[in-house]
Amino acid sequence: MKLDDSIAAVITGGASGLGAATARRLASHGVKVALFDLNAELGEALAGELGGVFCQVDVTSEEQTDQAFAKARAAHGQERILVNCAGTGSAIKTASRDRTTGEIRHYPLANFERVIQINLIGAFRCIAKSAAGMLSLAATGTGERGVIVSTASVAAQDGQMGQAAYTASKAGIAGMTLPIARDLMDEGIRVNTILPGIFNTPLLNAAPEKVKVALAASVPFPKRLGEPDEFGQLVETMVTNAYLNGECVRLDGAIRMAPR
Repeated sequence: MKLDDSIAAVITGGASGLGAATARRLASHGVKVALFDLNAELGEALAGELGGVFCQVDVTSEEQTDQAFAKARAAHGQERILVNCAGTGSAIKTASRDRTTGEIRHYPLANFERVIQINLIGAFRCIAKSAAGMLSLAATGTGERGVIVSTASVAAQDGQMGQAAYTASKAGIAGMTLPIARDLMDEGIRVNTILPGIFNTPLLNAAPEKVKVALAASVPFPKRLGEPDEFGQLVETMVTNAYLNGECVRLDGAIRMAPR
C-alpha cells in the first residue's frame, strides 16, 4: 500500500511510545492519523503537531471504541491502516510466599482479567471494527483494502517470571494473527504482528540508569535499547510491502529473555 494523504490510519496507544513514533512516521508520508489513547494531554498535543485527530478511548469499552472510530472517520474518512499499540502489564507471580511473614498469596484474578481485556480483547475489538469498516472501501489498484498491524512482545515467546498475564495476552495476539489474516484474505486486508524487545519508551525511561544500562547490555547486537522509530519503520514496511501477510516478526536485537 502506498502511503500518502489519501490514506487514513488509526493508532491505538498513539499518544506516546511506540504508538507515537508510528504516528509520526506515517504522518511524515502525508497519512492522516487518528490517535486513540486515554492520555488526553499527550494525545491532543501530538495530534496538533501532526495535523491529526485525538480520540480519548478506553479500548475495553465497546461504546467508547465505537465513538472513537466514529470521530476518526468523521475527520478523515474510513481508515485503511490500523496499528494496535495500546497495552498494559504487571509483574506478579502466580503464587508466592512472603519471606518475612510467611503469608501465601496468589495472582489477583481481577488483575489478570484486566490485562487480558486491554491487551488482547481490546486489540481484537479494534481489529474487528476496523476490518468491518475497511470492507466498505473499494480495493486499491493492488487489490488491497487495508492493513492491520498489532503489537505483541517477545514475552509472547520468552515470558519472564511474573509475566503470566502479560505473556498470555501477547501470545494471544500473536496466535490470532494468522487466523485473522485468513479470515480477511478474500477481502484484500493484510494482518501482521510485531514482537518488540526492549525499547527506549517513556515507561522504560522512568527506570534507574543502571537498570537501563544492564538491559541494553543484555541485547546481543546492537547492544542498546530499541528506538521507537525503529518500530515505526517496521510498521511502515508491513504496510507498504504487499506480500507481507500473516506474519509475526520479532524486533529485538536477537535477545532471548532470561527467566527473570
